[in-house]
Amino acid sequence: MNTKKIAVLGLLAVLLAFFFLGMNTYQKREQAAQEEQVQIERERLVRMHSPVIGPQMAPVTIVEFFDPACETCRAFYPIVKDLLARYPTQVKLVIRYAPFHPGSDQVVKLLEAARKQGRYQAVLEAVLEAQPRWADHGQPDPALALPAAVQAGLDVDRASADMQRPEMQALLQQDIEDLTALKVTRTPTFFVNGRPLPSFGPEQLAALVAQEVARTAPQK
Repeated sequence: MNTKKIAVLGLLAVLLAFFFLGMNTYQKREQAAQEEQVQIERERLVRMHSPVIGPQMAPVTIVEFFDPACETCRAFYPIVKDLLARYPTQVKLVIRYAPFHPGSDQVVKLLEAARKQGRYQAVLEAVLEAQPRWADHGQPDPALALPAAVQAGLDVDRASADMQRPEMQALLQQDIEDLTALKVTRTPTFFVNGRPLPSFGPEQLAALVAQEVARTAPQK
């Protein structure tokens, strides 16, 4: 290898090092800014209307800003469900809606209609399983989520009426206002007892939950 090629490769290595260093610094600044914003706007993390899966009095709360049309939310659902099973009395999940994809607002209203019938988690899982059919980002068709919801036990006539109620839009609007104030820009975004993930990933989520479970455990 001649000197010129070695010099070019060396320059590329330096540029890559600076790029990754810059990205790491940027991510840390973003995390710090969001953590500070959460402390200022902490009451926006959980609302009285927010769906809760798990024991209400659990000392550890995972808040997930969630879009039913988001493929990554779909991939993370079994991971979060496993954490709830691992800590059945210590952890609960609070779902906040972040309808970033076209058509997902209608599916949010469908989920809320299911909650009125006591079928929230069953319909949530059915809708996520059917996501590839209804959530085509080029041409989404939320109506295709209905058959999956019906199979999960939803009374579709009652749900259709409930989806038109003004409080459904008000709930959705409140979640949008909150995610904007908290600087949530992508889904899923997780907070564990108000703490954002140090970086995105299932291992990071599991580690932060484990830390909070240990921190909130009764002292012996």
